[in-house]
Amino acid sequence: MPGTRFIAFKVPLKKSFDQKLHPEERFSPCDLIKKIKEQKEELGLIIDLTYTTRYYRPEELPDTLCYSKISTMGHEIPNRHTIFQFKCVVKKFLRDNKDNDKLIGVHCTHGLNRTGYLVCRYLIDVEGMEPNTAIELFNRARGHPIERTNYIQDLQKRSVKTNCGLKNLSSGSFKEKSGATPNAKKQMVKHHLHHSNQGPLAVPRLLPSQQGLQGNSECR
Repeated sequence: MPGTRFIAFKVPLKKSFDQKLHPEERFSPCDLIKKIKEQKEELGLIIDLTYTTRYYRPEELPDTLCYSKISTMGHEIPNRHTIFQFKCVVKKFLRDNKDNDKLIGVHCTHGLNRTGYLVCRYLIDVEGMEPNTAIELFNRARGHPIERTNYIQDLQKRSVKTNCGLKNLSSGSFKEKSGATPNAKKQMVKHHLHHSNQGPLAVPRLLPSQQGLQGNSECR
């Protein structure tokens, strides 16, 4: 299913968290970059959905990597502004990086519920994907289903309207690190809780059609 460039993962943690974790549970920003390189991929953007700044600092990321912080409350359906920001950041990145294959990394705490909801909203609203197809695609690629019933029910009642809500988008939440050149290539990945038996990344790919990925410049 070529056409998207998402990769989902749990939040990477700065070194100060290491003493609280078993060695196999540790996952730093450096580990994230290394694991993606091992898959012969390149990360171009990280969208951080956590509602805190305590897990890691953007300065720990390579200068060539773009970073966008969209603080999103857990448990609740993301509000319209949050959804709008997410769509804007993704659309701008894809537009600016249509000539390369860099990935768009998305994470909340566990890279599952908030991440799954917003990625699926993008696939439904912008890519024109059927809600259940988007949910199934995310779940299969992630290796674990979205758990929150309210998220699933809200996604399922969405009507398919390609590029819905993308008129006059503003990219104010899109912050480039110095020297960064946005890029992307969508992929979803198994990557669970910090106290999980599963590894942080796996290889299954996620992806809808390329409809809506190019030719729309509303997101500026």
